[in-house]
Amino acid sequence: MVPGPALIERFRTDLDALIQPGSRLGLAVSGGLDSLALLLLAAAARPGEVEVATVDHGLRAESRDEADMVAGLCERLGVPHSTLAIEWDIPPTSAIQEQARILRYGALAGWSRDLGLGAVLTGHHLDDQAETIVMRLNRGSGVRGLAGMRRSAPLPGDPEQLLLRPLLGWRRSELEDICESAGVPPAIDTSNEDGKFERVRVRRGLAGADWLDRQALATSAGHCAEANEAIEWAAAMEWDRSATSCEGEILYRPSGAPTEIVRRIVARAVEELGTEGQPGDLKGRELDRLISELQAGKVATLRGVRCVGGPEWCFNRAAARR
Repeated sequence: MVPGPALIERFRTDLDALIQPGSRLGLAVSGGLDSLALLLLAAAARPGEVEVATVDHGLRAESRDEADMVAGLCERLGVPHSTLAIEWDIPPTSAIQEQARILRYGALAGWSRDLGLGAVLTGHHLDDQAETIVMRLNRGSGVRGLAGMRRSAPLPGDPEQLLLRPLLGWRRSELEDICESAGVPPAIDTSNEDGKFERVRVRRGLAGADWLDRQALATSAGHCAEANEAIEWAAAMEWDRSATSCEGEILYRPSGAPTEIVRRIVARAVEELGTEGQPGDLKGRELDRLISELQAGKVATLRGVRCVGGPEWCFNRAAARR
């Protein structure tokens, strides 16, 4: 059941680059091949340091059996396991994967916080990264989006915690081989074959595109991540030079900075003052529309923030909705 020494050492090297040995780690394991391979590798590379959680979304009849399967495997590996059951007020009928993702990370964040874990690990791999980049290209994403998934990022649901993806340099086929060699058959989630989901359609398209180099896509994502860091650095300088914040109000005097810098200044202002929805997760089209209105000297409200244009842009919290 234990992966070969070379695979364990490769994984250990990837993980050590993200978090030092001795840290208690939480693994998000659904029962799919990627998360099962993550479990097998992490249990061997960091024995005694891992805990596992399986989120049962309650949207499929098989989900509880899959959680029990993971629990049984963890028992054989000597790894603590928890099943986190999602309770829906009303099960979603649209944007199912997006809503499930929000609740899944919220449950994982609470579990990790309660146990005092150093990070939560997911099994996202190189093929996932390629799919993500193609999806974002298709949506017209900028540099930030085209940087793809990061190996290390704030945990959605709790930015004070850490999300790690140590398998981003591994191919799906490699993870399949690990599970097969260990005699651990992965659970089959039928939604992963449902063409109504964008990721499934992209995955099918990539499967027929032998000319597309997934490794090269991942390398491009890394270059975009570096470019994104440079833009963040420049945006921080622009903020220090041209923005002021005092008693719940932010003022920004446009200085002729490039459009992408201005976008990040406005996004930061809304994130710091926002009271509605998810202020830190603005869509590109929302930002573009808001900036157009500010440049025209108009007044707009976004995420509970009142935004006033003119020679100097003013951001403050809007009056509570009735």
